[in-house]
This record gives sequence, C-alpha cells and structure tokens, in this order.
Amino acid sequence: MLRTSWGITSHQQWQAQQHALLSTDGANPVWEFALGLRRVIARDFGGYVETAFWRDSAARVLRQRDEGETLLTPDGITKTEPVPAAETEARIKGVQHLIGRITRYEARMRADGILGDGQYVTSADAWDLGRASCMARWGLSTRYCDLPEAEAAVVEAGYNAARCYESWEEFSAAFILGRCLQFDNEKFGSWYQDMVTVHRILTSEPGSPWLNIPFR
Repeated sequence: MLRTSWGITSHQQWQAQQHALLSTDGANPVWEFALGLRRVIARDFGGYVETAFWRDSAARVLRQRDEGETLLTPDGITKTEPVPAAETEARIKGVQHLIGRITRYEARMRADGILGDGQYVTSADAWDLGRASCMARWGLSTRYCDLPEAEAAVVEAGYNAARCYESWEEFSAAFILGRCLQFDNEKFGSWYQDMVTVHRILTSEPGSPWLNIPFR
C-alpha cells in the first residue's frame, strides 16, 4: 500500500513523507487561504459569515495581492511584479468555486450531525495530521521506522492538532472536509459516507477513545 499509493519503499522516503504531513504549511494552500479568510472575517465581524461576502472578500484580497506588493526584505524594500489580470481572474474563479464546495459539504455535515448549527470548519490541517498518525503506524508495520520514531510522530501530530482544534469532533469534521475535497468531488459517496459512519461510532460507543481520552 505504501509503495502503490505513496511511492514509499525506504526509510528515507517514509521520513520525508512523514515530515511533510507534520509540517505546519497546511494541507493545501488554496484550501487554507479560503478557510483562513473566513476565520478572519468571523473574528472581525462577530461569527457568522455570509457566503456571498466570503466570495467577494476572496476576490478583493486576491486582486489586491496580485497588483504587486511592497515587501521589506533583508536586502531592502522590494516590490513584487503584478500578476496578469487574466491569471488573477482565473484564480478568483477557482477560489470562489472552492468556497461553494466547502459550504455545500458543511451543509451536508450539519444535516448528518457532524457539525452543529452555525458551526464551520476553521482549517483542513486535520487531513494531513490524521494521515500523519496513520503514516507513523504504517512506517512501523513495514519496518521503515522504529517505535520511538513512530511514537514521536504521533505525539507531534497530536500536539499540532491541539493547536488547531478544540475537540475530537472539530478535528473529525476538518478531516472529513479535507478528505472529501481531495477525493470525493461532491459525490457524497464512500469517501464521505465511510467517515460519517466512523464519526458516529466514535461519538457514541462507550469504549470510544473520544469519550475516554481528552482531546487536549
């Protein structure tokens, strides 16, 4: 599985992939731009964010960014070159389409009890952090790492998750969104349904670690 799905056949390759999943760069920079922008709007305007306002804000921010920025660097003041208008508009169209996908997935997750009324996903980093935990176990089972390396990776994934999220449920919703943005293409098929089943089990079974181990 590691060979066919991840191209991993050695300790070095496993280590590189594990490091990438644990990095704080975000699961996907475009996803994190959109989700981060909504997070800022919610903070500044009291919580609820209209989808139309979110879309318009994304367009405004991207246009301002692509006009060229003046940056202070160790070498002095540098101005970045403006991006061609056609490229900017294509980028805006892509981000606005992504915003639509995110809101539709969140609406479905509210209907299925994954998110509460008014709740939304703040970051999709859970998608990488959840897979980082899996990668640690896979690395151990294939002997591409030893037990201390695997344990350290799981602890780091947990630490990073606790910085981003408040609860198991919040982490789970973010993981589901990332998984579906990556693979599901709004079919709401097994990529989505399987995780809904797992979420329900982990929030209801008396022996679930979610009900017995504090998230933070």
